[in-house]
Amino acid sequence: MARLFSFQPYTVHYVLVLCVGFLLALISTPLGRRLGIYWGIADHPGGRRKHQGAISRLGGLGLAVGFFGAVALSQIAPIPTSDPNESLRFWGLMGGGLWMFLLGLADDRFDFSPRIQYMGYFVAAIIATVTLIILERFNNPFTNTTVVLPVFLYVPVTIFWMTGMTVTVNWLDGLDGLAAGVTAIVSAILAIHMVRVGQYSIVPLALALLGAALGFLVYNVPPARVFMGSNGSFFLGYLLGALSLIAGARVATVLLVMGIPVLDVAWTIVDRLRHARHASMGDRRHLHYRLKDAGFSTRVIVFAYWGFCALFGILALLLSSRLYKLLALLILGGLMLGVSIYLGLKDK
Repeated sequence: MARLFSFQPYTVHYVLVLCVGFLLALISTPLGRRLGIYWGIADHPGGRRKHQGAISRLGGLGLAVGFFGAVALSQIAPIPTSDPNESLRFWGLMGGGLWMFLLGLADDRFDFSPRIQYMGYFVAAIIATVTLIILERFNNPFTNTTVVLPVFLYVPVTIFWMTGMTVTVNWLDGLDGLAAGVTAIVSAILAIHMVRVGQYSIVPLALALLGAALGFLVYNVPPARVFMGSNGSFFLGYLLGALSLIAGARVATVLLVMGIPVLDVAWTIVDRLRHARHASMGDRRHLHYRLKDAGFSTRVIVFAYWGFCALFGILALLLSSRLYKLLALLILGGLMLGVSIYLGLKDK
């Protein structure tokens, strides 16, 4: 724990970035709310949505302004780094994030087909890969050794990881405050991890995202006054996927924090294929929708998600053994399986 408090020279820098991200998102999200209604980019009750009245889908504007503004401020007096590739990764994060925000904005306006969306995800994953935001190495929990992948393996693995994170956040955005709250928790866990391992220069990136997510949540907690839309969920998915790799490929940590959403994506895909439906076709088979249909309130479901994500995030920070982290993932998987079986019996 002593190392966690060894960054005093940068405390003011970190607090300033966090606060600016929060304030910029807090100020700019209402603008997205008004523009969405004015331009007709809004969700109306019906289908999977159970809200009252038209609600803007341009809340992602607040997330983007908060994040990019806070990051820009952090670069006025950047923290020194010894990593020669950090600048390249920084621009990969910025460029890919901007691309995903614009792609999501276009999707909210024109309602792209899943094929076009996934092509956009692929472009973003390529941006990450060519700027060395890559999943090149990971730790084997059974032998406690580092596995280094050759280029012909880490490129497709990186594309899969980045696309998977985007899909996970996009599909998670089904209830008020769910995706933004989980993003805030992951960002906080990554920031703490970066401090612990001495990656002081990239901590502001995670804190900028944390601040933006918290500022947006002021308007997005149940009952939401604005939705993040595809422009927000695509943006957050890319940033979380990229930051986990920039933070030293903390795949196990992010999987623990986002275990429930990730497992829900896997379960939903299998369930749709089992019922001869396209894997990307929207429905109410996601866990959060099934819990809602089972009679749980939105607040209870969202707070439960936040609680489990925070709990397993803390475990990821406290567990030193990689084998224990794998065991925690298996326990989480068993929990998800039990809930799915329970909801399946209720559906009958």
